[in-house]
Amino acid sequence: MHARRPTRQIVIGDSRVGLIRIGGGLPDKHGNPTTPAPVSVQTMTAGYTHDIDACIREINKLAAGTVGGGADIVRVAVPEKKDTEALKEILPQVNIPIVADVHFHFQRALEAVEAGVHKIRLNPGNIQDRKQVIDVIQACKSANGGKGIPIRIGVNEGSIIERRDKQKRMKELGQVFSDHKHGYMLAIMIAKLEEYLDIFYEQDFHDIAISAKSMDASLVIDAYTAIGERFNHPLHLGVTHAGPKETGCIRSAAALGAMLASGIGDTIRISYANDPIYEVEDGLELLYSMGLRERKGADLIACPTCGRIQVDLFTLVQDVRKQLAEKITVPMKVAVMGCIVNGPGEAEGADVAVFAGDRRGIIYVQGEKVANVSEPEILDRLLAECLNFQGRVLRGEAKLGEKKVDIIPPDPIGELGSGYEKIAAGQVEKRASLTIGKS
Repeated sequence: MHARRPTRQIVIGDSRVGLIRIGGGLPDKHGNPTTPAPVSVQTMTAGYTHDIDACIREINKLAAGTVGGGADIVRVAVPEKKDTEALKEILPQVNIPIVADVHFHFQRALEAVEAGVHKIRLNPGNIQDRKQVIDVIQACKSANGGKGIPIRIGVNEGSIIERRDKQKRMKELGQVFSDHKHGYMLAIMIAKLEEYLDIFYEQDFHDIAISAKSMDASLVIDAYTAIGERFNHPLHLGVTHAGPKETGCIRSAAALGAMLASGIGDTIRISYANDPIYEVEDGLELLYSMGLRERKGADLIACPTCGRIQVDLFTLVQDVRKQLAEKITVPMKVAVMGCIVNGPGEAEGADVAVFAGDRRGIIYVQGEKVANVSEPEILDRLLAECLNFQGRVLRGEAKLGEKKVDIIPPDPIGELGSGYEKIAAGQVEKRASLTIGKS
């Protein structure tokens, strides 16, 4: 992991919904030092903003998330005036910073600012009139009692190229970085950003975040890398129209993971053609997995299964995952392993673990065996041990990640022990089935 790229810092929210800081590392406008804020997770509502009650329910659902956490910021679409009018009723009934997504009509941005929204997203591919852009900038500068609100400049592959003026479009497409696979698109994205940012700088407005999205993961990496080298604003990472969750999660993790590992990125949105709650869950999991956020809830690991398993591991893992998500709030590591080969090693590295044998499971807590139960008992006993361990952690009686004893692999054909001599003697092949002895 590379150190986070230093940027200007922007702040989203207010005293009522709380403040989310994005980016940091460079002095603020008053010359005060800032430190990079944790990478935040965003998503966007899927319903109509003018459907007020449904929109409020969806925002609150996304903010609450699961035990593992919820969204930090939620964006809503405001294509029509009835959407910005709805914001006046929506904003007082939610407790999370809200971003208004503005595409074609600058007036929607002015109306959203007046309604009290916490951030505006503008698309330079669609709102190009200089005076209109300045009107939005000035409205954002004076918003929030004079403290101002940020603006995200979002350039997307699908909207950045000129499509009405064919001659202009061909000229833009001709601006190729000849030595780069994505040269023409990078040239257009950077040129559009520079043109747009000049307007903001002339108005002495610097509370800006930048995004440059595409469905091509490699183009996303190249674009953000190039933009990060040229501008010092925080970057909003994302892969646009990534597809359904099943494939979009891979496309998004490939691009966002590579950039975050390089120190690039200050806030993220994973985009799916699915319920946006999955965007939140997977965005958080990505940050947790990379050590960029402190995990909330259990960290469940499980073996990939093979011909050695002797329990219904697929069902067990899903049942354990559901139970942990509902009841465990501390970031304990829980391992569910299907055999006695890899199980002992994983049990040693986990706070609570089970590894299975012949329709049985041995459960360990921080390396110490606490139970040997039949397959139907595994789920309930494992959950009970997790809840008991969680209680001890919360009371200060135990610490996460501490191992008490070394685990000796069990004898696959007899009493618990190494079993190596019996295996070497060929006794395993003489038995019809492998079992784990009951304790």
